[in-house]
Amino acid sequence: MAILNMSEAPTQPDASPGVREFLRDLTEPQREAVTHTDGALLLLAGAGSGKTRVITRRAAHLATTVTRPWHVLAITFTNKAANEMKERIVALSPGDDMTVCTFHSLCARLLRIHHDAAGLPPNFTIVDQSDRRKLIKQAVERLELAVDNWRRAAETGISRAKNAMETPAEMADAAGFQEKTIARIYAAYEEILAENAGLDFDDLLFKMALLLQSNEEVRAKLGDRFRYVMIDEYQDTNAAQYRIANLIARDHGNIMVTGDPDQSIYSWRGADITNILSFEHDYPNVKTVRLEQNYRSTKRILSVAGAVIAENIGRKDKTLWTENDEGTPVRVLTCSDARSEAEAIVKDIESLVVQGRRPGDFAIFYRINAMSRVLEESLFSAGISYRIARGTAFYARKEIKDILGYLRVMVNPADTVALERIINTPPRGIGKTTINTLKAFAERQGCTLLTAVMRYDECGLGKRAVNSLKAFTDLLQTLQLLAGGSTRHAIDQALSLSGMLAQLGEQQEANPEPLANANELVNAAEEYDTANPEATLLDWLTFTSLLGDEDIIEGDSGTVTLMTLHAAKGLEFPCVYIIGLERGLVPLVRDVLSIDEEEEERRLFFVGMTRAMQRLTITHALWRMVRGVTQRATRSVFLDELPDDEIEWDDRCGVGSNGSRSAHGEHLREDLHLWEVGTLVRHPDHGIGQVMSMGRRAGRMQVIVRFEDGRERPWMLEFASDLERVDFDDVG
Repeated sequence: MAILNMSEAPTQPDASPGVREFLRDLTEPQREAVTHTDGALLLLAGAGSGKTRVITRRAAHLATTVTRPWHVLAITFTNKAANEMKERIVALSPGDDMTVCTFHSLCARLLRIHHDAAGLPPNFTIVDQSDRRKLIKQAVERLELAVDNWRRAAETGISRAKNAMETPAEMADAAGFQEKTIARIYAAYEEILAENAGLDFDDLLFKMALLLQSNEEVRAKLGDRFRYVMIDEYQDTNAAQYRIANLIARDHGNIMVTGDPDQSIYSWRGADITNILSFEHDYPNVKTVRLEQNYRSTKRILSVAGAVIAENIGRKDKTLWTENDEGTPVRVLTCSDARSEAEAIVKDIESLVVQGRRPGDFAIFYRINAMSRVLEESLFSAGISYRIARGTAFYARKEIKDILGYLRVMVNPADTVALERIINTPPRGIGKTTINTLKAFAERQGCTLLTAVMRYDECGLGKRAVNSLKAFTDLLQTLQLLAGGSTRHAIDQALSLSGMLAQLGEQQEANPEPLANANELVNAAEEYDTANPEATLLDWLTFTSLLGDEDIIEGDSGTVTLMTLHAAKGLEFPCVYIIGLERGLVPLVRDVLSIDEEEEERRLFFVGMTRAMQRLTITHALWRMVRGVTQRATRSVFLDELPDDEIEWDDRCGVGSNGSRSAHGEHLREDLHLWEVGTLVRHPDHGIGQVMSMGRRAGRMQVIVRFEDGRERPWMLEFASDLERVDFDDVG
């Protein structure tokens, strides 16, 4: 990320390549977007339509022919995407003065600069997800609530509240007992964060939005600095990101947003699709450009994906098309169970590899990680190498977090989570009993845990614990003196003086990976110091804390890739398999599916389909094991939205002649003509209800039923085998 100081700079651009250079090999819609300068621009970019090319060309065009590079701000959602975008822009427009980063990186840097105005300590540290859970657990315990009952609900509720720009007091206005309790935990959690001089990831956005909203001087200064704002993946923005973008652009209105409502799949983490759907309302004079030519997939893949997503209502009209080949038909495999599903995919991969495909050409997508097990076993048995695009990210590995713990305490002595992590790492005779005694002393004295550690001789501890704590405090004081030096030197010294290097060396024969990881951390610090000679240890800790799981997914590894549908977004593979097209998996919701939930699940399926370049195979099973019990699976409603003329139905179970929707119709109810508004129904879980409305939805009949508890629930009638019509006389 390149963010310069906020000083004023000349506004006249240098001599630069002509506009013609930036328009080379662009389509007319792409050219239209690249040459747009002042005012709002909405770029509706379909999957595989070359939007990154447009963003980078427009950024380079602005920076060399319209304004200075430092007046251009380009925001995307992953560090990996930001780095790739930065490299492309620099290749077009030499120089390193443009700000290209993620929302979180931008906010972390700006809050560091404007910490006084934001009411934050200058040395605040960023709490990662695992440490956030620990602090929320502390908040629950502080309120004397049951951790098992409240921690997980509080974690989700607090994150949603911050993303929606809601304070604990505002959340407390909620009517329900659970919401009010979570609001209390939220308030306690905020107190603990302040005690630790920490911010969580959601705070970076929340605090920045509040700062821009409340401080006109800072807002105007940033608006003048960033005179052209470009935001990628706008369909994934939440309320805080929406406010940040629009407040920075408020004075000049030069804001370009790029996105695709059809690929909005993150509502569960606060994304609000209405941000992009209402952009033309927010900026009435907006110019809207549609990128509809797809460069990735075959005609047949696009036709199938387009037919499915067309069922959604909450979208912007556009039709993807391509000049690519027609391609092979999209296949739908009907398998008996998960094992036969995995074996069919493995045999298919083996056959295609024999024909010249490489293992790296293949990707298998599923809705939940648990579905990878059977696939892994089948691939392993067949001798096919594979990787799973998940796992513990480098900076979340234990030995790395231990080292970072020392560095965090060096720059922020109030960081209690980091202090607890390192106080007995490696073991130095400071056990749980000693730590609890120190905590109790800190609570009585109203001081921090670090202060209690420093006052170890006042805590009534035994001689051995006192000696161990004395050695530990001497170590901390020595390390404190190193906090102002280079990151590489700080890590070297922390590893050596703490005893961690010796411990990892002793363990190397049994497990060499932790020492290798520690050495790699030193390499990372050296690279950072070289690239950022003016940066501090605190800057580096901020940088590492903002690296997400998305940033560790590499390109072609030469092996078959297994991943969730969510993780697949932004990637592409020649051959794609999407498994588990069954109710309860895709779509995930098993019982009641709201319209919004259904549309997001359909978008997720669409994202998976449009990752495929040449071959797309979709599978479903008739039986699937759930919690050790094999159960009959109901095929996904999304399969019934596939256009028959583009599909090759491959029935491996003898269910029907060709596996098409008509052949699979044995599970559809035959009494549809008897249903009407007012029909009484019985459900095994919800009891007696009445049909309040009926209508066509996703090519099927949807009914809204009001049950005895007063709640209204939607059902796809054709598949609601557990919804039974009853006569008035049978009720009672």
